[in-house]
Amino acid sequence: MSYGTVKTAQADGTGTSSGSAAASSPTGAEASAPPAENVADENRMQPWKGSIKAFYDKNFGLLLVFLAQIFASSMNMTTRLLETSFEEKFHALQVIFVRMGFTMMFCILYMWYKQIPGFPFGSREVRGLLILRGVAGSSGLFGLYYSLSYLDISDATVVTFLVPTLTSFICWVALREPFTVKEASAGLVSFVGVLFIARPTYLFPSHDADNSPEDIKPFGILPPVAATPAERSVAVLFAIAGCFAAATAYTTIRVIGKRAHSLISVNYFAMIATFMSFFIILIHPDLSFKVPKSTAQWLLIVSIGISGFMLQFLLTEGLQREKAGRATNLIYTQIIFSLIIERVVWGTLPPAASLIGSLLIIGAAVWVSLQKRNDSNEASKPMNDEERRLLSSE
Repeated sequence: MSYGTVKTAQADGTGTSSGSAAASSPTGAEASAPPAENVADENRMQPWKGSIKAFYDKNFGLLLVFLAQIFASSMNMTTRLLETSFEEKFHALQVIFVRMGFTMMFCILYMWYKQIPGFPFGSREVRGLLILRGVAGSSGLFGLYYSLSYLDISDATVVTFLVPTLTSFICWVALREPFTVKEASAGLVSFVGVLFIARPTYLFPSHDADNSPEDIKPFGILPPVAATPAERSVAVLFAIAGCFAAATAYTTIRVIGKRAHSLISVNYFAMIATFMSFFIILIHPDLSFKVPKSTAQWLLIVSIGISGFMLQFLLTEGLQREKAGRATNLIYTQIIFSLIIERVVWGTLPPAASLIGSLLIIGAAVWVSLQKRNDSNEASKPMNDEERRLLSSE
């Protein structure tokens, strides 16, 4: 009796417990499981997250190259401001001394910290070539910075796009590398573009009237910088000579190849530019070191050093992540930044002749770049020198 009663009670208790568990189990499952709409939203977001990450991974190198062009334009702007916009004007050589002094310091510290092989002078077999690379690169930089004293930033920038064609020509002469009829034709078109930018009076007789100071209306932060036709022509000649020097430097870099670390090559360039500019200013009777006399000048001096370092860093990182062919397309955005800077700071826009010349030079460079990509299946090598961005089409 008692056993049966106990058994029945246990059975009843078990039934009650299982029934209670059965009744409560769906409620617990519902409480622990996320709402169906949240799961659906998360599933819908997964493709977007994957696409954003893939886009970031694919184009991060391009973004760095793009930012490098902003710093390049900023550096050209600060150079032009120091050379033209103050009562105490800085010579191009002193700007080079400041800018490359910063670069040399950062290079030495970084190579020492990273224990770069061959630091600081590289192997003996290539030291002569490294010195030649430094001298040629320094001369090329002087040509650009001197031209900024008399040319608009956009004009001075676009002339540097002659470098790829000139490099191909020098490699053909010195290294017997192929120099095609297409490249020669593009070079001729580019030099016609340079004539439109220089606008010599014997080809553009109306240029004197167009460039008279009374016709220049200040719409920018600072008044425009007037330059005579003779000054523009001399500036363009210096810019072209600088392009030849830069092309010589790039040819030397090709000969050096992998026998020296890229940072050692950059450091030779920075050291030689720093010491060359220092000694020329020291011994030249008409030159002397200028001490900044205002906060604005000090800020511009510091800005040149920072912009030069950021240009070097971003371009190096970007070209290590990106194929040179794709990066080339973004290099030409520097023209856009230059035009914006000219309009905002000096309130000027290039005349029609300069725009025509720019289109001829850029069009020829892009055309040669496309032809080379179609004719060659070799992968482009990443470049580590800030100037070598102009050779990324090769």
